[in-house]
Amino acid sequence: MAAETLAAAGSAVQVTVYDAMPSVGRKFLLAGKGGLNLTHSERFEPFVSRYGQARDSLQPMLADFSAQHVQGWAKGLGIDTFVGSSGRVFPADMKAAPLLRTWLYRLRASGVQFCMRHRWLGWEGDGAMTFITPNGQTQFQADAVVLALGGGSWARLGSDGAWVSVLAAQGVDVAALVPSNCGFDVQGWTPFFAGKFAGQPFKSVAIHFTDSQGRHFSRKGEFVATATGVEGSLIYAASSLLRDEIARSRSATFTLDLLPDKTLEQVLQEVVHPRGSRSLSSHLKSRLGLDGIKTAMLHEMLTKETINDAAQLARAIKALPVKLLRARPIDEAISSAGGVRFEGLNAQLRVNAEHKLAHPVFCAGEMLDWEAPTGGYLLTACFASGRVAARGAMAHLGLLETFQG
Repeated sequence: MAAETLAAAGSAVQVTVYDAMPSVGRKFLLAGKGGLNLTHSERFEPFVSRYGQARDSLQPMLADFSAQHVQGWAKGLGIDTFVGSSGRVFPADMKAAPLLRTWLYRLRASGVQFCMRHRWLGWEGDGAMTFITPNGQTQFQADAVVLALGGGSWARLGSDGAWVSVLAAQGVDVAALVPSNCGFDVQGWTPFFAGKFAGQPFKSVAIHFTDSQGRHFSRKGEFVATATGVEGSLIYAASSLLRDEIARSRSATFTLDLLPDKTLEQVLQEVVHPRGSRSLSSHLKSRLGLDGIKTAMLHEMLTKETINDAAQLARAIKALPVKLLRARPIDEAISSAGGVRFEGLNAQLRVNAEHKLAHPVFCAGEMLDWEAPTGGYLLTACFASGRVAARGAMAHLGLLETFQG
C-alpha cells in the first residue's frame, strides 16, 4: 500500500520494494487461506475501539482509509466484496490470490520495481542500506525509506522480528514483541483428555474474565481444545487481556459457561431432576444436551465430590474455572503486539530526527506498537498506516502536491 501511494507521484519518484522472500505477499496469501477477511462493516466508533490503547494513534489513519475505502480500493482492482453474517467483509470469491495478482500487476505497470530475496541487514556508516541476497551483500542509497517489516508471528513467511535489534541499536524506541490473537497452555490437561479431545471445538459457550486491573471480558462464541490448552476465535478475542494478566500475575483464570443460554437456576433444576438408573453422563445429555467435550471438560476439571454434588456441578457448568499458565510461542500467533512505539514517531510515522538516521525512515504495518482482534481490523490498519508513511515520505521529497491517491 505504501508503494502504491508513492507511485501515484508518477515519474517524479522511483519506488523499489525490497523483500526477503522469494515472492510477494506470503502472509497476505495465508490470511486468505480460509477466506480473505479484508475489513469489517461495523460503524466507525466501534471499529476504532477494537484497537485498544493504540486507538488515539490509529484513529486519524483509519478515518482517512476506513473500511469503506478498503472496499472501494478492492473494487478498483476489479474485486467485488460482500459482507458476511458476522459483519466481516470478504472478496466475492473469498480468495486472496486473484486480488494480489491484480494488485501486483497494477503496481508494476505504475513503475514499482520489486527486488526479491533481499534480506535487509541494516545501515552502513554512510547510510547505505545493506541487503544479503543469493549473490552476496549489496547496498542501496535511498532518499527516503518506508519500513514495513511485520511483527514476529509466522517467521517462515518473512516476519521474524529480526529488525527489532537493528532499530533499537539506532536508538529507536521499540516495545518487545509479544504474541497476540494467540492460544494458551492450561493447567490440568490429562494425557487422556489431550489425546481424545485435542482439535475438537467448544461450541455455543461463553467465557468471562476480569483481570487484576478491573478490565472485563465477556462474550459468547466458540474455541478449540489443543494438546496443551485452548485456542480459537473466542480465546483470541480475549488474548490481550489474558496475556497481560499472565505477565503480571503468572497466570490468568477465566470462567467457562458451557450453557450460556440457560440460567443457573434452569441448569440446577435439570441437574437435580431424578435420573433413576441412568449414568450422570446420560442424565446431563438427556436433560441439558451436554455431551462430548463439554462433559469431558467437567470430568477433567472437577473432583468426584464436586461432580456428585448437584449444586456445585450446576455452578461449574455455568462458571467452570480454567487456569492459563502461558501464551503459546509468538511464532504460532496470528499476529503480534509490541513494536515501534508511536511516541518515537511523528504524525507521518517518521522516526524522530534525533535518532540520527542518515535518511528519513518511516514505519508502517504490524511493526508498529498496536494490536487488534481478527475480523479485518489487522489488514485495514496495515493498509491505512502504509498510506500515511508513504505520504510522509512524499512530503519530505516535496512531492505531496502530486499525490493523486
